[in-house]
Amino acid sequence: MNRCKEGWLASVTALTLGICLSTASALDVNQTKSQSDSPFEFFKSGISAYKNGDKGQAVKALKYAADMGHPGANWKLARMYADGDGVAENDYAAYQFYVRIVQEGADPGSEDESYLSDALVEIATYLVTGIPNSPVKQDMPQARSLYLQAATNFGNPEAQYRLGKMLLNGDGGEKNPVQAARWFQLAARKGNPAAQAMLGNMLFQAGKTVRGLAMMTAAYEKAGPHDQTWIRQLQERAFAVSGEADRRTAISLASDIVRNDNGF
Repeated sequence: MNRCKEGWLASVTALTLGICLSTASALDVNQTKSQSDSPFEFFKSGISAYKNGDKGQAVKALKYAADMGHPGANWKLARMYADGDGVAENDYAAYQFYVRIVQEGADPGSEDESYLSDALVEIATYLVTGIPNSPVKQDMPQARSLYLQAATNFGNPEAQYRLGKMLLNGDGGEKNPVQAARWFQLAARKGNPAAQAMLGNMLFQAGKTVRGLAMMTAAYEKAGPHDQTWIRQLQERAFAVSGEADRRTAISLASDIVRNDNGF
């Protein structure tokens, strides 16, 4: 029995009872499929069409592969629907494709585990807020549980970071700053900028001024545009109450962190 069937399937299925995933394709199955067709062939065809800019054809091929159980096809379709990339933006459709990945599961040690790990994180993230006008409602305890599973079983740095935030804030359960710091540290070591920023702020608040400032500064430099906004706010507040010598030392240390890309 694969990893999914031993625990996660029950958790996710409980959230999706009555939800049917519709992946009907506009292609004529009788004209395009043959006994030699495989999920991987359709997946490759879909990715090739996507790269060539034919996203309509890409969706058709990927849906065939997804119907045949290819986790990569389900993952790519989920991303396309979440981003409105070649299809109408639809978070509920994306959520359903992620659920399918979890329901299919993955053999321990297989390359498909990365899809399963990411799917758990994405499902949890949807559950943090719920999806408007859909059966998916906010469920913070379940989100926390799924983050924990992805963080523990797969070492997923995004899950580790998000679990740390929930533990720090008490979302979906009791607060536990010590465990939050532990998860931030694990994610930070893997280069997750948001985790580095959160850990840096905790270090700064604990009196480790230079190290905290340096981590927040390095995190800002490495983060994407979305995270840079709030990381910059953390950094500026900390810099505003720090001495000039500490600031200079922290900036120098931050340059080393960014250059070495080691999180510390």
